[in-house]
Amino acid sequence: MHFRFLSPALLKGTPVLWICRVALAFSWIYQGVVPKLVCRSSGEVELLGHLIPVYQWACLAVGWMGVAEIMFGLLLLVSMQYWVFWFNMITLIGLLLFVALFEPAMLTLSFNPLTLNVALIALSLVALDELKKQKNNSHAEQDC
Repeated sequence: MHFRFLSPALLKGTPVLWICRVALAFSWIYQGVVPKLVCRSSGEVELLGHLIPVYQWACLAVGWMGVAEIMFGLLLLVSMQYWVFWFNMITLIGLLLFVALFEPAMLTLSFNPLTLNVALIALSLVALDELKKQKNNSHAEQDC
């Protein structure tokens, strides 16, 4: 598969790894742009309000979180490093625990944080497995 408008860094790795990276990146970028920057979700502000009691500061923090999520999504898109996928999984588990602690009712909604985070963690595990296979294959090619 060759698309001239895509950077070589994006296309590195196996097709499965590419799909994982694009799906993970899309999720983080979308979550950063839509509910945090474009259509600031009251739920996002309310959830962060458990840590930041001043409403205006919580709103500001949600915006900065959106920017950070976009940047992390871009990193997932171009990175071929194990630590990025481990960091993704640890972050998703932490966010899930935060929701479970402060807003457990959210876990009963359709397409809730539990189902989303478990799927994204699974994609990260697949990406890690593909990275490992790719590394093993490159070592095997060097030995020949």
